[in-house]
Amino acid sequence: MASPAAVSAVAVALALLVASADAWLHEEFDTEGNVRAGYDARGQQVASIVLDRQSGGAFRSRRSYLYGQFSVQIKLVPGNSAGTVASFYLSSGDGPRHDEIDMEFMGNSTGQPVALNTNVWANGDGKKEQQFYLWFDPAADYHTYTIIWNAKNVIFKVDDLFLRCFTRHADLPYPGAKPMAVHATLWDGSYWATQRGKVKVDWTTAPFVASYRGYSADACVPAGAGRPLACPAGTGRWMRRRPSAAERGTVAWAKKNYMRYNYCDDGWRFPKGFPAECSRG
Repeated sequence: MASPAAVSAVAVALALLVASADAWLHEEFDTEGNVRAGYDARGQQVASIVLDRQSGGAFRSRRSYLYGQFSVQIKLVPGNSAGTVASFYLSSGDGPRHDEIDMEFMGNSTGQPVALNTNVWANGDGKKEQQFYLWFDPAADYHTYTIIWNAKNVIFKVDDLFLRCFTRHADLPYPGAKPMAVHATLWDGSYWATQRGKVKVDWTTAPFVASYRGYSADACVPAGAGRPLACPAGTGRWMRRRPSAAERGTVAWAKKNYMRYNYCDDGWRFPKGFPAECSRG
């Protein structure tokens, strides 16, 4: 019969094996600010971004991608998260002609719904926000947030529901030329996030923590000028992905029941006429 010490050593080794199998943060990303790595009870690595009055935190993928499916499970800031913004997004950089695909979670006062802001930037052209109140408490448990990006459309998913589809039109800007890195951040967005900046961060309840786990990137990597993309096997499962009729039904459901803001309805912002895609299917 094995000694207690031997059994304990085997248990520790198995735990480390399970943990390392799901390790992704430091293997895939560079971190900035206060980002902590740990593991949950199932051996899944959890990256916790911490925000206090001194600093927030972020992580950024070392690789850049051109098209792919990107998912992560997030448990947002619990309690009074007003003024905070957690995010999961793709970006080609900070330049004036950058591309970007955003999922930003705008904190709110205790008991109030959290808004998810989605946006698409192409060659520096943005202002394409659609915001939705989440129909669950995103701080009570992890939920899966997914961006599907291909040559036809950008799709935003929450768990198994299609929330938004941004369609490519040949004559309009679309993020299809610049490789983008994956980012996650938690920051003070008091000037904008909650009731258009009316409600600020209450620092007496800091630190604020947003937790990320289960990250995956099924995506193509640029192989150099003039060379085809380096893509994983079975790329067609997302490269040709377009919403089905049923999935467009969930988009319509979300728009009818949970949409908080739609740039295509904001006449004050676009007094000379709405962006061209607003009138197209």
